[in-house]
Amino acid sequence: MSRNPDPSLEDVLDVAVSAIGGEYRAGQVEMAKAVEHSLTTGEHLIVQAGTGTGKSLAYIIPALLHHDTVIVATATIALQTQLIERDIPAIVEAVAPTLGRKPTFAVLKGRNNYVCLNRVFDEVPTAKSVTDLGVTALFDAGEFTDKAPAAEIAADSTTEMGKQAQQLRVWAKQTHTGDKLELEPAVDERVWRAFSVSGRECMGQSCPMVQDCFAEIAREKAKQADIVVTNHSLLAIDVLENVPVLPEHTAVVVDEAHELIDRATSASTRALSVAAIERAAQRLRRAAGRNAADLLFDAAGALADALLMMEAGRFERPVGNLLNALALVRDAARSGLGELGTNNSAGPDSGTDAGARQVAKADLDELFATAGDLLKLNADNVAWMDQDAREGRTLHMAPLSVAGLLRACLFDNSTVILTSATLKLGGDFDALAASVGLFPVAPSVPVLGEENQDAGEVNSVHSGANEPMRWRGLDVGSPFDFATQGICYVAADLPERAPRASSLSDEFIDRMIDLVTAAGGRTLGLFSSKWAAQAAAEQVRSRIGVPLMTQWDAPLPHLIDRFAAEPRSCLFGTLSLWQGVDVPGFSCTLVIIDKIPFPRPDDPLVEARQNAADAAGRSGFMTVSVPRASLMLAQGAGRLIRTSSDRGVVAILDPRLQTARYGAYIRKSLPPFWFTTETEQVLSSLRSLDDTATIQEATQSLVGE
Repeated sequence: MSRNPDPSLEDVLDVAVSAIGGEYRAGQVEMAKAVEHSLTTGEHLIVQAGTGTGKSLAYIIPALLHHDTVIVATATIALQTQLIERDIPAIVEAVAPTLGRKPTFAVLKGRNNYVCLNRVFDEVPTAKSVTDLGVTALFDAGEFTDKAPAAEIAADSTTEMGKQAQQLRVWAKQTHTGDKLELEPAVDERVWRAFSVSGRECMGQSCPMVQDCFAEIAREKAKQADIVVTNHSLLAIDVLENVPVLPEHTAVVVDEAHELIDRATSASTRALSVAAIERAAQRLRRAAGRNAADLLFDAAGALADALLMMEAGRFERPVGNLLNALALVRDAARSGLGELGTNNSAGPDSGTDAGARQVAKADLDELFATAGDLLKLNADNVAWMDQDAREGRTLHMAPLSVAGLLRACLFDNSTVILTSATLKLGGDFDALAASVGLFPVAPSVPVLGEENQDAGEVNSVHSGANEPMRWRGLDVGSPFDFATQGICYVAADLPERAPRASSLSDEFIDRMIDLVTAAGGRTLGLFSSKWAAQAAAEQVRSRIGVPLMTQWDAPLPHLIDRFAAEPRSCLFGTLSLWQGVDVPGFSCTLVIIDKIPFPRPDDPLVEARQNAADAAGRSGFMTVSVPRASLMLAQGAGRLIRTSSDRGVVAILDPRLQTARYGAYIRKSLPPFWFTTETEQVLSSLRSLDDTATIQEATQSLVGE
């Protein structure tokens, strides 16, 4: 019997849109057709889809028609939750009759997002092991440096965390998913860590609870699914570290793709601290006895001495005491792994079990690899030392670029669709394409800041060190009319702020006060530093009678809810507010941005990448810092217009956006607002918006009564 042909993409999309109460959007249809084309031909796709396009639907429908597993990776838990709990279930129910089958979907998270049943029910450490682990302070709710044994926490029900542990154990017997997000109320992060394991710590198939393991059940379900929703970090682990945590697939959709480079860099970064070595030594002592851990404690001491003699910042290669200390760490870790291999039974001093050995082995594997990589440090990597708030002095090593890694490990093996509202920087996709490896290793990218053609669609074939790589860039626009809905105002007459200024100028403060006053509050303030946000907040509180919150006053979700509910309030903050804040309506009619968000020039990776670009004959500032600043500024400006009825002003109080030669490039990365530098015109517009909002709010109040 022949198989009935699938319905067309347009038919299925129409059914889905109607079922969820949506409306026809030309950009959504264009994007869906482009995604279908990529999935069919294997051509990679970069697609920019502005807020309101409905890009989730535009890639979900083609994915359901693909007849092979498609991985969807998101950057935030919020979008992951929205997809798996709201969007995909509704779409699947709607299109099943048209497809003649019910598509399947699954969510896959890192192992430490699921409660570990072995930790919950079977781990019973001895009193001796608890002392060796150094977790006594846990019961005083103080800081501790190791994962406390789960049973020991739960045993003391008189402490707050003991009560939470018992709550967690009850929940673990009832939950069907074991997912951390389902635990209500949430428990202290330290309690959760005690009842979960990382991928390195997991006992795998040797675990006595493997048949009931929530993480394993999630992975088995994912193997049968049409769509698997995961996160950037797990995708990076799967493709960059060659750890097979995702099911077999031929296509990957990366949503919120503007964050992919940072997530890939983070997944590829190694860290080594004295505290980490001492933790590993404590765990090794528990698993294999005191003698086995002595070499690690000695190595920790040697590294501590070496780090005390170093200045914070980058270093080219380890020498002298650092070189010797790293060799001691590597050799001690190798010796510890040997001890674990020969000591598989509990001794009088060890308090050992299979779980303890696996945790110790995971730590030693990491120490051995990290110390070894630092000893082999070369020009392809960047190493630095900094002062970590929890770990103390810490060594880090990261790849100079992840473009080659992503090209070889992701784009060479799967069809990849990258999508976000902000991918087109300076008018084209070249900067993003180069950063993810779609260009050859040494891309002939135009110097950023030069005028480029603002083409909506680009088809490219680039030959690199491997085979030619086909990719297509597409901007489907936005359903919003930014030019009539919003104003981009640049305060070109303000003085530039000095790079290391410790105070806000009087001119800056007066302009900010004028803007907030004209808007009647209703302001989201996005600042480049904590001190700037707090200084600005203090001035507003002292000079204007509007409610004002900063991101440090309460948990962020509560602050955003309050900001939305109190239309005349203001919310000021830093990085956490530049992305993900979605407050439509009159509560947010003014977005103030204090300065262009360039990365810190002393950031080791930024510094190294800029130096490498300079050495290659390109401007490091223009090829590294300017695109990053453009992306962040576009994200911040995107907080203003969230629906077709929103109106407002993005006020950028940094004259360089108008006066510097790179200003035009950055402005082309922003939504196409109506642009002005006229202050009085903007203040008049804000007053008019405030009057309109006041009338509507009064009308709504009367109707409500």
